[in-house]
Amino acid sequence: MAEAVQAVQTSVLQAMRDMRRSYQKYAIIGLALAGFLHLSVIGIYYLVQYLQEEEDPVVMVRITKYSELGPPPSITNTEAAPAVQVAAPTARPTMGVPVPVPDAEVSPEQTIATQTELAAVQSPVISEDDAGAGLQVEQDIKVEIDEEPPDFVPVEKQPVPVKQVQPEYPDIAKRAGVQGTVWVKCLVDKEGKVKKAVVMKSDAEIFNEPATQAALQWVFTPAIMNNGPVAVWAAIPFRFILNK
Repeated sequence: MAEAVQAVQTSVLQAMRDMRRSYQKYAIIGLALAGFLHLSVIGIYYLVQYLQEEEDPVVMVRITKYSELGPPPSITNTEAAPAVQVAAPTARPTMGVPVPVPDAEVSPEQTIATQTELAAVQSPVISEDDAGAGLQVEQDIKVEIDEEPPDFVPVEKQPVPVKQVQPEYPDIAKRAGVQGTVWVKCLVDKEGKVKKAVVMKSDAEIFNEPATQAALQWVFTPAIMNNGPVAVWAAIPFRFILNK
């Protein structure tokens, strides 16, 4: 009885070993087949895409030498556009309409001047003695116009304000409680006077006009460069603040 049980156990173990070996074998075969199948599908996909691609057309470019070019087309051979005749607007005559008068009112002694006589009247001849008396010779006057200097001018001495005019506070801004600062760029000439005022930056446009009007009344000491006065730009801030 014990021998029979042992024989059965031996056969079961042998069957398990055989099954394990066969399982590993078939698993390897299955994995190999699956990988081959996947690679085949991917290869077929790319092969179809490659076959469906159309080749780009090849453009042939020929470089022609300048000597091989023919003569340019003549300008005179081109057909000219037909001229369109436009009738000029006719103006009505400005001369008066003749009105018949009785013969008694016509002066028989009246004569009509010829073209030669009219030309002599309209173009009088000036003799050599009278030429100097009727002519006036005017001398050319050279007017120097100072050009505006650039935004930055190197100077040895900056302009210093000697007369400062405060702008008027607009009544509308006072009632509305508006405050702000206006930067005005002033062109100071060689005499220290402000020739031009331009608003650079403004917090409120209502302050621009009084600020520029006040800046035009400022007076500076001239800027000095190379021992001489020069025109420069100067910036003036005008602050409009309400006193509480």
